[in-house]
Amino acid sequence: MCWCRIPGKGMESLLRICWSIRKSSVRSYGSFYLYRKIAERNGMVRALREALPACWTEYFTLACYMVSAGDPLMYCEDWLKDTESYPVGSLSSQRISELLLSLPPQGREAFYGSWYAAHNDVEYLALDITSESSYSELIEDVEWGYNRDHEQLPQVNLCMMVGETSRLPVHQTVYAGSHKDVRTLVTSLSRFEAATGKRPATIVMDKGFFSAKNINFLLGDSDGEAHNFLISMPFTCAFAKKQVESERKDIDCVENTIVVNGYPLRAVTKLRAWNKDHKVYTHIYYSAKKASGIREDLYAKVALLKQRADAEPEKCLDDGECRKYLIIRRSEKQASGYTVSIRSDVLEKVLYTAGWVVLISNNIPDALQAMCVYRDKDVVEKSFLRLKNSIDLGRLRVHSDNAMQGKLFVGFLASILMAEINKTMDRHGLYKKYTMKELVNLLAKLRVQDINGRRILYPVSKEQRIVYEAFDVELPTE
Repeated sequence: MCWCRIPGKGMESLLRICWSIRKSSVRSYGSFYLYRKIAERNGMVRALREALPACWTEYFTLACYMVSAGDPLMYCEDWLKDTESYPVGSLSSQRISELLLSLPPQGREAFYGSWYAAHNDVEYLALDITSESSYSELIEDVEWGYNRDHEQLPQVNLCMMVGETSRLPVHQTVYAGSHKDVRTLVTSLSRFEAATGKRPATIVMDKGFFSAKNINFLLGDSDGEAHNFLISMPFTCAFAKKQVESERKDIDCVENTIVVNGYPLRAVTKLRAWNKDHKVYTHIYYSAKKASGIREDLYAKVALLKQRADAEPEKCLDDGECRKYLIIRRSEKQASGYTVSIRSDVLEKVLYTAGWVVLISNNIPDALQAMCVYRDKDVVEKSFLRLKNSIDLGRLRVHSDNAMQGKLFVGFLASILMAEINKTMDRHGLYKKYTMKELVNLLAKLRVQDINGRRILYPVSKEQRIVYEAFDVELPTE
């Protein structure tokens, strides 16, 4: 046992010290410390400070709360009481509502410009769109449309651009819920360039953005300003069908084989005329393995449908799938009263383009490079998944257009932080030991305590030290 002498009046001094410790505050520090270091290093803090000088700390703190808790913003005040952050005062539900409602559009766009300017790398930008469902009838842009989550709810559409090299979100735009992907491209690129300037970039898109009008826009036919692009073509387009037909007989040979991430493909690139003024690199791909798999799955599906129709033909008369692939006719010669036959022409049509992909670009001449770039487009899809599953954006729990824009902006900031964390966890194999939530909670256990105005940092554990080293962040010392 160890004894120490307490100066002063004995018991009175002891009670005063005990009272000071009892009145001291202990707060979580480790996770916010990581967010702050990440945001200072990647330029996010600077961009926020320049764009929203009066309230940038509040928006940043809300984004940190989204990443840490993933709960509705109305509970942020409780989290803030136990977390050391930038000095922001109260973040009560009322104050949060004021912040979301008062976010100036010019401040938001200024942030996008400063944020993109902080990244000097010229990289491919993946562009995609998702649905954000809402119960509110007061948001003007909430409309019924194609819901990508297959929810029976009205929605808004959120279009986001993500860097394929940095893997960071760089811009987002909100559209009314009834808009289709193809109708948003011109506006999205125009708003992106207005906010960030016309730096060279290649926009990578799936076939949902394809239309002849959009390709003409990208090639510069409308205003003379061309945009570098790589896009997948749907087989509803005659141009795409023509490319498949031209290569069908000769593509399946070893000379045309490329290997993408260990997966073999046949690939041919041709420079084709798009119109009288422009040619495009046309990359035609064929996967015999994928085509075979699609054929086997379809044959099995149709065989099971026919078995069911043979056994219970009357029940299948109004079945959509049966009507698509089968012909069910009345027949007195059959014991069941019906004959069932397979619509071979429908199967042939479905399988005609099975295993084929056509990409076109105005600046990527190599088939292997084009496919690698196109496959990396999933960075934006993963950003959407984190947005909906890890933070409070599965539903828009707001009731005005301004509040919606404000909340989605905070979600964009949170997406940047999560993308940085995800990138480092991938690189250093941290997912083998932690989920992102577990890693955040591990760092949150690092605490600080204030006693009589003195700030005391708790010891950094071995696990926390390993995590900070993986992020190349110096250990907190004060």
